[in-house]
Amino acid sequence: MSHVRIAMIGTGYVGLVSGACFSDFGHEVVCVDKDKRKIDLLEQGVMPIYEPGLAELVASNVRANRLSFTTDLASGVKDADAVFIAVGTPSRRGDGHADLSYVFAAAEEIARALTKPAVIVTKSTVPVGTGDEVERIIAEVAPDSGARVVSNPEFLREGAAIADFKRPDRVVVGTDDEIARQAMRDIYRPLSLNQSAPILFTGRRTSELIKYAANAFLAVKITFINEIADLCEQVGADVQEVSRGMGADNRIGSKFLHAGPGYGGSCFPKDTLALLKTADDNDTPLRIVEATVQVNDARKRAMGRKVIKAMDGDVRGKTVGILGLTFKPNTDDMRDAPAIAIIQALQDAGAAVRAYDPEGVEQAKGMLQNVDFVASPYTAAEGADALVIVTEWDEFRALDLNRIRQILRQPLLVDLRNIYPPAEAERAGLRIVSIGKPARK
Repeated sequence: MSHVRIAMIGTGYVGLVSGACFSDFGHEVVCVDKDKRKIDLLEQGVMPIYEPGLAELVASNVRANRLSFTTDLASGVKDADAVFIAVGTPSRRGDGHADLSYVFAAAEEIARALTKPAVIVTKSTVPVGTGDEVERIIAEVAPDSGARVVSNPEFLREGAAIADFKRPDRVVVGTDDEIARQAMRDIYRPLSLNQSAPILFTGRRTSELIKYAANAFLAVKITFINEIADLCEQVGADVQEVSRGMGADNRIGSKFLHAGPGYGGSCFPKDTLALLKTADDNDTPLRIVEATVQVNDARKRAMGRKVIKAMDGDVRGKTVGILGLTFKPNTDDMRDAPAIAIIQALQDAGAAVRAYDPEGVEQAKGMLQNVDFVASPYTAAEGADALVIVTEWDEFRALDLNRIRQILRQPLLVDLRNIYPPAEAERAGLRIVSIGKPARK
């Protein structure tokens, strides 16, 4: 069996990208979501998220009749060989645990809709032991379904999700069941045609933990280099050169060693917190991850203070231009973005904030008050007392610094992503404050 009928429950980030890519492999995919408005828009080719290449991928597979959308879970699941659960697992209010209510509700609904043995695949990021609970729910609701529950976490980077899905470092599948293993081999077989992406088969609990351990380690790596950047500023060293020197050691690697204003997004903040809760519940403290979460939380607002300090400690009545709102480039995702805490710190100190982002403004409007959202980087800089680069969108990499200098009220550029070599900014007549660089004379 190479052609597989797949039902994808949830058309958020993970579900929509995964569903579109599976259909592009030649499988028949139906994406299910309770949100009728979202499904109506998807049927019109309107994407609920910004991800490069996604709209085209969806459109071509809808045209080929391999990809469809519905709000009716029962019809979507009825003929499926595999049902993927890709619903949200946000941090729960109160205790920070992953909220599994959507996962368990989906499991129950899937169990009621099953008409033949299928593989139930948890794609959502879920704490260790969730697969056991999904299995228990399905066994309770549909004891004779013959369903098998598998863990298959995703490792997609927003902004590069389609390439990540089609050329992954690895595919992790958690199951001890041979029939389920074979079904997952069939689903992912197209990957082995275009490259040898290894499928790593593990136990289900191991697979669930791999996802959290990987994300926590990357969060540690980012936070480590951010702390080293702070030390660089105090001792007169350059963090970019430190990063290069460290990253050239292939035991360490160069990725995730870029100092900046702290990590944000939909994964690292949520997953580090959920991992800590799992560790607490099992009386196994994870001190390194604990410290990482604390340092990163404190860093975002500290970046606001860094801007204030660069403006001689007083921003009341002054205007600050902000370039970049999303937590990273090539996404419209504002979740836990450093820009939020930075802007709040500036506003608390009395500054007026003008901001530009290529894709994040609509989401930002719901999260930030009293911000003047503008349509270009130069409008953000016009008459401002400082210009702050928060997100390293490509269009900020080649700004006309001479023009920026002319339209700013004060010639101050705060580069929180180290896009511009200080000498280049200074040639244009700008005073520049970077991350982890020696103070400029």
